[in-house]
Amino acid sequence: MKGRLLRRDDLSPGDREAMLRLLEASFEGVTRRVFERDLGQKDWVLLIEEGTCLRGFSTLLLYPAQHGGEAFTVIYSGDTIMDRRAWGSSALARCWIGSVRALRRLHPEGRLYWLLLAGGFRTYRFLPVFWRDFQPREGAATPPPVKDRLDFLATQRLGSDYLPDRGIARLDAPQVLRSELRELPAGHRDDPHVAFFLARNPGWERGDELVCLTEISEDNLTAAGRRMWREGARTLELPGALA
Repeated sequence: MKGRLLRRDDLSPGDREAMLRLLEASFEGVTRRVFERDLGQKDWVLLIEEGTCLRGFSTLLLYPAQHGGEAFTVIYSGDTIMDRRAWGSSALARCWIGSVRALRRLHPEGRLYWLLLAGGFRTYRFLPVFWRDFQPREGAATPPPVKDRLDFLATQRLGSDYLPDRGIARLDAPQVLRSELRELPAGHRDDPHVAFFLARNPGWERGDELVCLTEISEDNLTAAGRRMWREGARTLELPGALA
C-alpha cells in the first residue's frame, strides 16, 4: 500500500466518494453534509491506496497559533479511517508521519503540536505506540501549562462542543463506531492505555471524543515512531511543492 498526499482542492469526485463510502463502512450517522463540512475545514488529505482501491485516509489542517507568549504551528486531524481489511498494515502510520514531516517544511514556525480527537481506543493507542510524551495519559497528570494550551486550542477549534472540565469534545453530529468495532478485543483488555481511554471518555460509544495534544518532533518519537519517521517518505507520493 502507498500513500498519496494532496491538497483538498485536488481531490477528484471519485476520491471524495470513496472516502465517504469508507467512513460509512465503519461509522453510524455519517452524512454527506457532515463529511463535506469536515473536509471543507481541512487543507490537506492523505489517501492510502492499494492499486486503485482506497484503503484509508486522513484529513489535515495546519495553521499558526500563539498562546502564552509562544508562537507555534498546529496540525489538526479530522476524519481518519483505515479499512478493517488493512488493519495489519503500518501504511497509515508510516504515511501520516511522513506527510507531517513533509508539510513541516511549509510551516517551520516554532514548535509543532498535534491536536487529536480520539473517538475510539484504537485511535488513542496511536499515541503511546509512536510518541513518548502526550496528554492526557495514563500515570501522569497533565502539567498546567500543557492543559492551558490544550484547552485554548480545543476551544479555538471546537467552541462550545469542547467541554474543558472533562477534556471531551461532544460534537453536534457525532459519528459513532459501528457496534462490531466497539467491541474490545481480548488482547486490549489489559492494556493500561486502553483502560485509561475508557475511563477518561466513558461516552465514547455515543460518539464523545477525547481531546489530546502532543508535540511532533523527532526527540518525542518512540523507537517505532522513529522507524516511521525514517520510512515515511518511501511509499508516499507528494505534490510538486513538497516533492
